[in-house]
Amino acid sequence: MPDQITIFVDADACPVKNEIYRVSERHAIAVVIVSNSPFRVPDHPLISRVVVSDAFDAADHYIAERANGRTVVVTSDILLADRCVKAGAAVIASNGKPFTADSIGAAVATRAIMADLRAGMGTENIGGPPPFSKADRSRFLSSLDESLVRLKRLS
Repeated sequence: MPDQITIFVDADACPVKNEIYRVSERHAIAVVIVSNSPFRVPDHPLISRVVVSDAFDAADHYIAERANGRTVVVTSDILLADRCVKAGAAVIASNGKPFTADSIGAAVATRAIMADLRAGMGTENIGGPPPFSKADRSRFLSSLDESLVRLKRLS
């Protein structure tokens, strides 16, 4: 159904899948788990799994092609977030940070700067993101809930 609100999850490295399942059930919203490799998902009519090929960015392409104003995309991939924001989707990182039309440009630029730094200095000299925390999980739950409530109001 094209009018149906759907949550698409870039699932291979997503630490909040269980939280997404719970919120999905509470709001009666469909979830599509997209990954390059199969893994278990709950046996629930609202939850489906799509396993794409192992081709570079196959999961990203699958999600971006389906992103629109009736979707919430959960990803920490900034370039996928950029594509989905441009398609009108609500996009949330697994730490709860929303990607918006106002913020995505800076996120893409920061990603490019960090890639340049890693290339010039080697990865051993550049720290990664901070460890995933309970505060991140809580912020994610709040952001996801807010996004779904907003989309439902627009229905």
